[in-house]
Amino acid sequence: MKLDSKVPEGPLKDKWTNYKNNINLVNPANKRNIDVIVVGTGLAGGSASATLAELGYNVKAFCYQDSPRRAHSIAAQGGINAAKNYQGDGDSTYRLFYDTIKGGDYRSREANVYRLAEVSANIIDQCVAQGVPFARDYGGLLDNRSFGGVLVSRTFYAKGQTGQQLLLGAYSAMNRQIAKGKIEMFNRHEMLDVVVVDGKARGIIARNLVTGEIERHSAHAVVIATGGYGNVFFLSTNAMGSNVTASWKVHKRGALFANPCYTQIHPTCVPVHGTQQSKLTLMSESLRNDGRIWVPRKLEDAKAVREGKLKAKDIKEEDRDYYLERRYPSFGNLVPRDVASRAAKERCDEGYGVVNNDTNEGVFLDFASAIQRYGKQQAHLKGIHNPSADEIESLGKKVVESKYGNLFDMYKQITAENPYETAMKIYPAVHYTMGGVWVDYNLMTTVPGLYAIGEANFSDHGANRLGASALMQGLADGYFVLPYTIGDYLSADIRTGKISTDLPEFAEAEASVKSQIDTLINNKGIHSVDYFHKQLGLIMWNKVGMSRTTEGLKQAIEEIKALREAFWKEVKVPGTADELNQELEKAGRVADFLELGELFARDALEREESCGGHFREEHRTEDGEAKRDDVNFAFVSAWEYTGQPSEAILHKEELIFENVELKTRSYK
Repeated sequence: MKLDSKVPEGPLKDKWTNYKNNINLVNPANKRNIDVIVVGTGLAGGSASATLAELGYNVKAFCYQDSPRRAHSIAAQGGINAAKNYQGDGDSTYRLFYDTIKGGDYRSREANVYRLAEVSANIIDQCVAQGVPFARDYGGLLDNRSFGGVLVSRTFYAKGQTGQQLLLGAYSAMNRQIAKGKIEMFNRHEMLDVVVVDGKARGIIARNLVTGEIERHSAHAVVIATGGYGNVFFLSTNAMGSNVTASWKVHKRGALFANPCYTQIHPTCVPVHGTQQSKLTLMSESLRNDGRIWVPRKLEDAKAVREGKLKAKDIKEEDRDYYLERRYPSFGNLVPRDVASRAAKERCDEGYGVVNNDTNEGVFLDFASAIQRYGKQQAHLKGIHNPSADEIESLGKKVVESKYGNLFDMYKQITAENPYETAMKIYPAVHYTMGGVWVDYNLMTTVPGLYAIGEANFSDHGANRLGASALMQGLADGYFVLPYTIGDYLSADIRTGKISTDLPEFAEAEASVKSQIDTLINNKGIHSVDYFHKQLGLIMWNKVGMSRTTEGLKQAIEEIKALREAFWKEVKVPGTADELNQELEKAGRVADFLELGELFARDALEREESCGGHFREEHRTEDGEAKRDDVNFAFVSAWEYTGQPSEAILHKEELIFENVELKTRSYK
């Protein structure tokens, strides 16, 4: 199989414009005769459903939640990037493109990333028109803040609830089309297979999660927008229901799966506190704008903090190690996520961790300096010439609250510590996945008529995503890219007519789905689904996590294989298939994670370099940074399913860089 990325010819800045000028279109009358299925209703799926329906297509939208409002996009906190240069600090489309390529450690496709940067400005206008309440400055203009890996302020935000507000915008656009009858909404439905007829995606098999009924749904094209697979680690910042099933099922039907080993470890999460924990909580990267990250300079102080004998504020300034500011003076606390995460791990591995958990892992995120700075500024503005320490503190806290109040409240609810009074404790955790279903420039997979958008595809983020770029990519794909590219494909379907669900391919796919469900329900095992998921998570975190070795990856592959065999022999799923059965839902998802996990480890083993979120200990510079191998590994790994993850065939999409110079990433 030869991978064709279908990137248009011509100069980078003209590719998308020229492409749109020359694609085939479907006239409005014909759009009424074409059906599109969209699986997933987060920012990517919700925006795509709304836009396609508004254009005139008949859309069937599926989500496993009881409402699209519960999609995991709602959890995004810090903001969305766009190259509008409102701050006049030198931002531009090219700079956003360059920062994204560099932030991804030169492992993404130039043309896609430039298009993303190009349409980013339109997203903000679209969302403002929908009523998204972005933060505004004193003069009423939209405000911006900075995120990791950049030297400009281009992140638009709505307090610490940006994902929620953007999702409500997309949801309201969807509701308008639902009311018109252009979107048929299927809540509490899970896609369990894709149906391929004559080589083209023509529908899906879905399970009604309330009744257990297995349903056939047909369409002229299918769009997968089901997010990432971070829950392969069990503990992650993802919602408990987030899974890989839709992406994995299309992979098993012929869609290549790209770069599974590229996983993002987010540096600012609430540390693990116990073995019974089911998920981790993200503290927005926006906090690194004003928070300073540090650990005690002395080992005995770190030990005393862990034992509860010493508090952060008791440690003198000269006894603190602001290690990001020390190691990366140019970017300081705003280095990219992969760099900040590895730096935290290095300090904790050396014994400087401040959290009393099983691994003593955790560092401080301190707002004392910001409170003082803002307090003095506010006193000056109010004409208070000799403010007291209490006045400065009070004024400063009010500013911090206006910027990050809901995040601080969330932290206090989880930890019972007040971050206005004492430093937060944070540690890296699994967050976003840059890998996913391989797509070409049109966002089409290797199966004609099957598209993947948002985090479900292998994305524009290379080996590491910059903060605030997930929302940007999801909405860019859904609002401004897919509606053009899918029309080019569907223009050949205007005479096809309705796709019948009585075709043998639908019957075969439905039988396959029912067979797996029957196997799980009738298996008289002894262990719960979570028992296997937690074991998989431990293998993944310890051997395929922040740091990877040849030996560890080989062990992980064998251990996951053995765990998968044990799962099918020993899993116990209570209840029946014809009812609401969340254990059955979980069992199907964990079965897919157990296959993905092995391919994930194999991909990491094959990639003999360090880049972005993929860090191989054998490939590091003298000062411990990631060491890329551009001669041998400047490609996208795209895996073809052949029956077993261990037998998957590797296809390579060579990455060509004509507009940026390949060089060692430095944030010093």
